[in-house]
Amino acid sequence: MAVSLRFIVFHSVLTAMLFVNVIAVEESIEETKQLKSLRNSTMAERLEDFKHEHAVDDPESVAAMVDMSIRNSTERRRLGFFSCGTGNPMDDCWRCDRNWMRNRRRLADCAIGFGRTAVGGRDGRYYVVTDPNDDDPVNPRPGTLRHAVIQDRPLWIVFKRDMVITLKQELIMNSFKTIDGRGANVHIANGACITIQFVTNIIIHGLHIHDCKRTGNAMVRSSPTHYGWRTMADGDGISIFAASHIWIDHNSLSSCADGLIDAIMGSTAITISNNYFTHHNEVMLLGHSDSYTRDRVMQVTIAYNHFGRGLIQRMPRCRHGYFHVVNNDYTSWEMYAIGGSADPTINSQGNRYLAPTNPFAKEVTKRLVSSGNPRWRHWNWRSEGDLMLNGAYFIPSGRGAAASYARASSLAAKSSSMVSTITASSGALNCRIGRQC
Repeated sequence: MAVSLRFIVFHSVLTAMLFVNVIAVEESIEETKQLKSLRNSTMAERLEDFKHEHAVDDPESVAAMVDMSIRNSTERRRLGFFSCGTGNPMDDCWRCDRNWMRNRRRLADCAIGFGRTAVGGRDGRYYVVTDPNDDDPVNPRPGTLRHAVIQDRPLWIVFKRDMVITLKQELIMNSFKTIDGRGANVHIANGACITIQFVTNIIIHGLHIHDCKRTGNAMVRSSPTHYGWRTMADGDGISIFAASHIWIDHNSLSSCADGLIDAIMGSTAITISNNYFTHHNEVMLLGHSDSYTRDRVMQVTIAYNHFGRGLIQRMPRCRHGYFHVVNNDYTSWEMYAIGGSADPTINSQGNRYLAPTNPFAKEVTKRLVSSGNPRWRHWNWRSEGDLMLNGAYFIPSGRGAAASYARASSLAAKSSSMVSTITASSGALNCRIGRQC
C-alpha cells in the first residue's frame, strides 16, 4: 500500500512538471512568433518609410544623387589595401604590391569614376604578345596584338618584351579586353592606332601611343568571324565610337593626326585617368557634333591626368553630356583648356590650372558659339576648389541645378594642393618584376 501511494505521488508530480514545461514551450513558441512578426512588421514599415521618403516630384534627380553616392563609395573595393600614401586612390589600390605581375588582373578592381565597372579581360585568360608585326590586318598571325584584340572571349593581353608596334590599319578591338603594357616598354606608333567601336568593357593601360597616322580604304578584321571594308580613319590615338564601360589609364599620348582620345556617337561610362598628354593640338573630343543629341547620355570622368608641354586646346572639348574634370594638372595650353558647345554639363573640381604667359590666353574655358549668342549662359559649368595660377580664370555659367551636377559627379575630389603628388606618376609607368610599380 505504501509503495502504491508513493508511486501515485511520483506520477502526479511528474505529470505536473511535464504540464508546466509544455506551457513554457508553448509560451516560448508564441513569443518567438510574436518576435518574428514584430521584426517582419518593422522591416515592412521601414520599406514603406523608404518608399515614402523617396516619393518626390523629381525621382530622376534623386536617382542621380543616389547613384553619385554609390560611385563615391570606395569601401567595397578596399582601395588603399596596399596603400603607398600617394593620395591617388586608383594607384594606391594596386601599385604597392610587389607581386603586381602575379596579380595583374587586380587592376580591374581599381577603377573609379564613370568607367568604374569596366572589367576588361579580368575574367579571361592571359594572352602574351610575342610578335610586334602587323603584316596582314585581315588574317593576323597568332602572337600579334591584332590577333589578341579581335578574339571573341575575355583576354588579359600582356607583352613578352619591349616592342614598337606599327599598325598598318586601325586596331579594332573586341569586347572584354585589357591591353596591359606593364613590365614592358610598348609603343604603338608611326601607323594606325586603336579603335574601340560598338564594344564594351575595355581597359587600356601602360602604353605609349604617338605619331598615329590616317589610314583606311582597306579590309580589316574585327573578330574571328568578320572582316570588312574600312573607310579613312582620322588618325586618333584612341577612338571610342558608340562604346561603353571604358577605362583609359596610365598611358602617354602625343603627336597624332587628329585627337589623342576622341569619344563620340553615344559612348558613355568612360574614365580617362593618370595619362600624360603632350605635344598636340586638339587633345580630346567628347561628343560627335552639336546636332547629334544622342550624346546626351555621355558620362566621362577625366581624373588625375597631366596635360603637359606643347598642348594647344581641347582638354577636353565637350558636347551635350556630363563631364567630371577632377584633380588634373594643367601646365600648358595655348588657346584654352576646357571648351564646349551644345549645352554640356562640366564639373571642374580640385584641378590646378597654370595659365600661359600670353595675356590673351588666361581663360581656362571657351564656349564655342556664334558671336553674340547668349545661350551659353544657361549651360551648367562650374569651378569648385580649383587652383588658378599665373592669372588663370574660369568663367562659370548656368543655374547650378543639383540634378545636373549629380550626373556630372563621379568621385570625391581631393584638394587642389595635392594635385602635384596625385599626378606625379602620370603616363606609362616603368614597372619591373619584383618591385613596386
